[in-house]
Amino acid sequence: MITIKPVVTKAELASFIDFPHTLFEGDKNYVPELHIAQRDVLTPGKHPFHDHSTIQPFLAYEDGKIKGRIAAILNNNHNSFSNRTDGFFGFFDIYNDAVVAEKLIAEAKNWLVSKGLTTMIGPVNPTTNDPSGLLIEGYDSPPVAMMTYNKPYYKDLLTANGFVKKFDLLAYNLPTNAVDKRTIQLKEALRKRFEERNIKVRNINLKDFKNEVQKILGVYNSAWQENTGFVPMTEDEFKYLAKDLKMILDKDFCMVAEKDGKVIGFALAIPDINQVLIKIKRGRLMPFGIFKLLLGLKKINYVRIIALGVNAEFRKAGIEAYFYSEIIQKAIDKKIKGGEASWILENNEMMNKGLRNLNATVYKRYRIFEKLI
Repeated sequence: MITIKPVVTKAELASFIDFPHTLFEGDKNYVPELHIAQRDVLTPGKHPFHDHSTIQPFLAYEDGKIKGRIAAILNNNHNSFSNRTDGFFGFFDIYNDAVVAEKLIAEAKNWLVSKGLTTMIGPVNPTTNDPSGLLIEGYDSPPVAMMTYNKPYYKDLLTANGFVKKFDLLAYNLPTNAVDKRTIQLKEALRKRFEERNIKVRNINLKDFKNEVQKILGVYNSAWQENTGFVPMTEDEFKYLAKDLKMILDKDFCMVAEKDGKVIGFALAIPDINQVLIKIKRGRLMPFGIFKLLLGLKKINYVRIIALGVNAEFRKAGIEAYFYSEIIQKAIDKKIKGGEASWILENNEMMNKGLRNLNATVYKRYRIFEKLI
């Protein structure tokens, strides 16, 4: 008999977080999430998302064993920003069982309906500012930092339950030895153009990190606001993310563009921490995982370009091209084999064209699904 239960206790939450470790056992491309990080995201009072919104996780059991999980998500900030009544789902993991999938999705749907919501969109964990999308192409390699991973049958289970494509997210692979060198060669010409317009590009100042984060937040919420599915981050959410990223940040891969001293754009590439996390059993840092993490950081040879944005009025100034050229040059200098640019909306023509011009190729595709409820 299949039963669906809402996660209430700390023990149930631990089971919810740990379920993927059992589900993906033996899968060489599976990267366990850090337990402590997942716990905080899902716990009110630990993560600032809960200051304005709600996550309700559910577990599916059959004969006492966990067979699947899902979280129903009420994102009040999204609905206020977009003037909609959207519901979301995320943290979706399951064995290939149509009956379990139907019951699990129905339970999440009923919870969303009880909140007055009219659509069910996802997967997002828990927002589009976090790991998002269902992997539908590119199962032959592990995900990079802060990207999702799942089995191919997930797509079939969702479509069988009435979900349809909302939009796709692209991940580009860009090996340093395949980059079109013209981009790097244009850097000096762009720098001179910037000087004429009083635009300066510099690395982030880690000694003034708090103020730097404050300046970048304004650009983030401005530069991305036209993107499909975007929801502004609160100051606390942005600071929370920044605090986590600072632990692995390389200032050479974090840049800001300023006009007359005001930040108008920024770019961030992070080391692919998943090269280390894939070796940390069940996402536990203690007692030995912390040593693997500290030792492994020095051996990472791939980066993820996680954010690159410029305020609308400066998007034809060549700042984006300069950011890419700087990241690529630094990667070459540090003997990094390449990077992933992700995720990029499939309808973002400017970004997609720019990446193709660099000789980057789409090697993974993720999908956000939706259904009326």
